[in-house]
Amino acid sequence: MNHGYIAHDLVMVILSLSLIILGVVLFLACKKKPVESEETLSVKHCARVYSLMDLDAATDGFNHRRMVGKGRLGTVYAGVQENGELVAVKRIHPVLVLSNAGFGFSSVLKWLSSAQHPNIVPIIGFSEAPGERFIVMEFGRMVSLEFCLRQNVNGASLLDWNKRIRIAAGAARGLQYLHEVATQNIIHGCVKSSNVLIDVNFCPRICDYGLNFLAPREKRGLVGYVDDEYWNENGGGASKESDVYGLGVVMLELLRGRECEEGV
Repeated sequence: MNHGYIAHDLVMVILSLSLIILGVVLFLACKKKPVESEETLSVKHCARVYSLMDLDAATDGFNHRRMVGKGRLGTVYAGVQENGELVAVKRIHPVLVLSNAGFGFSSVLKWLSSAQHPNIVPIIGFSEAPGERFIVMEFGRMVSLEFCLRQNVNGASLLDWNKRIRIAAGAARGLQYLHEVATQNIIHGCVKSSNVLIDVNFCPRICDYGLNFLAPREKRGLVGYVDDEYWNENGGGASKESDVYGLGVVMLELLRGRECEEGV
């Protein structure tokens, strides 16, 4: 008898049972705290249109010292507005700006900025200039789930089980809001651990939703978080189903306490 196969089967059974238990917990959590409808929001948000000069001043000329992240869509800078408020400024990669030159960037950003929920990072505004596109988002004391999963000391997780369940439930509520409540339901398009931010109270907030139109066929950063059907030219691409698949991978990462390199 091959003990390696037995051990592998045992691990798979344990993971499957864990996913089932986590699924039940998430179902009860989401049921207990329903998604808010947009009618219940006290303030209707309207995206601010920034000038390039505004954002240049806020980021100190897009100084590299203000850089807080870089991903498949662009580079993120920490900005300080005239009133002292901190914002995150995403500068879209030039090649993506050129490839989407005729696309209605401002219309999409105005629509996305209407999304308001405790478990998503709101889009505050945007800016357009020749060869440039910017997205301005709320900036807080947050780190990505990806960071939390990587920063393990001597193999010990930074997240206990209560925090993991809270993060999973909050991320599920945020995605449910985007899919079912937000105006003209929003497909995220890139659900992964780096797009789930955790604040100081371990409340998860989904970011970069609805931006997949900028790079619909870009594989970088998506491998492992989407299935093979996603890349099918006939009927593939971002969908609610692909978002749920990505969320499933994120939940598996929470269970394992580390990133998944090959998806579910």
